[in-house]
Amino acid sequence: MSYTNGLDKPSDYFSTKLYTGNGSTNAITGVGFQPDWVWCKARSYNDDHFTFDAVRGVTKHIRTNSDSAEVTNTNSLTAFGSDGFTLGSDGGANSNTDTYASWNWLAGNGTASNSNGSITSTVSANTTSGFSIVSYTGTGSNATVGHGLGVAPAMIIIKCRSRAEEWVVYNQGLGNAYAIPLHLTEAKSTSATFWQNTNPSSSVFYIGANNKHNQSGQTFIAYCFSEKKGFSKFNSYTGNGNNDGTFIYTGFKPAWVLIKRTDTTSNWLLFDNKRAYSYNLISATLKPNTNGAEDTNGAYNNVDFISNGIKLRQSNGDLNASGGSYIYHAFAENPFVTSTGIPTTAR
Repeated sequence: MSYTNGLDKPSDYFSTKLYTGNGSTNAITGVGFQPDWVWCKARSYNDDHFTFDAVRGVTKHIRTNSDSAEVTNTNSLTAFGSDGFTLGSDGGANSNTDTYASWNWLAGNGTASNSNGSITSTVSANTTSGFSIVSYTGTGSNATVGHGLGVAPAMIIIKCRSRAEEWVVYNQGLGNAYAIPLHLTEAKSTSATFWQNTNPSSSVFYIGANNKHNQSGQTFIAYCFSEKKGFSKFNSYTGNGNNDGTFIYTGFKPAWVLIKRTDTTSNWLLFDNKRAYSYNLISATLKPNTNGAEDTNGAYNNVDFISNGIKLRQSNGDLNASGGSYIYHAFAENPFVTSTGIPTTAR
C-alpha cells in the first residue's frame, strides 16, 4: 500500500491549532499552510461553533450549531494568512484569556468557475487532499453542481447562506437516500429530494427540489470531501455496546474524528489529537450541534486514536450502542504505511 501526492504529511492539508484569545487583533500562526476553511470553537466557555471560508470571504461566518443564515461581522476573522488567520476583537472566537480550538483545511487558495453541473458553481478545490469548497445559487428543481475534485465525494456538508435553513450532510456510508442535519441531534431522514437517490460522480453532486440545499434564488455553500488513502475516511460502523468497543479501520492514525449516530437522536461528537490528548487516549469532546464548552469528564472520553484507526472503549449510546448505526468522518495525523513503505506507529 502506498500514499502519493504528498499525503505522507497530512498536516500540509489539515491542521488543528489551539490558541488563546486576546480580545483584540490576534494573528494565529502555526497552522502550517494558508487555510481556506477555518472552524473555531471556544473550549473554556459556552459559545457557538464559527466557520469561515475563503470562498465566501473574510468576516462572514456560519454556525454549525444553528440553522441561522450567514452573518457578516467585521470584528471576526479578518484575514487568511500564509500560516494561519487573523481574528478581530469579537468574543465569539477571540475573548480575552479564553481558550479555543481551530480546525483548518487547505482547499485551492483561489477560486474558479465550474460549469460541469446544470448550476454553474464557484469552486476552490484541492484534488491532492480531496477537499473543495463550492458556492452556488439554488434553482428549486432537480439539478447538479460541479465540485472540482475529479473523483466522487464521500462526504458533503451544505448550508444555505442567505436564509435560515437546516444544514444537510451526505455520507457515503449513509447512502444517497438519506441526509442528516449537522446542527441537530436528529436521526437520518430519507427523501429523494436530498440527492435524487443518486451517488455523486467524479464531477458533480446531485440535489433535488429541497429548500434546505436548493431553494430557488438562495445562495449555498458546500464542503465536499473525497477519500484519500492515508489522509481521510468517511463511512459507517455498527456499535457493539461493550467497553471493549468497535474498532474502525481508517488506514491511518487519526488527527480529527467526527461521529454521529444515525438510527436515533444523538449528539455529534468531535475529537482531535491536540486537546487533552494522552498517548492514544482522547479525553476531550466538543459537540458541533451545541454551544457547550469542552467536555473532559463526561461519558464520551474513552476513544483511542491508534496507528491504523479508532478504537472505542465505552458503551455510550452516542458512540457505541449495541446494534447502533453510526457515521464517521476522519482526517489523519500519519498514514499507517508511508509511500516509502515504512510503517508508522501510534504514540
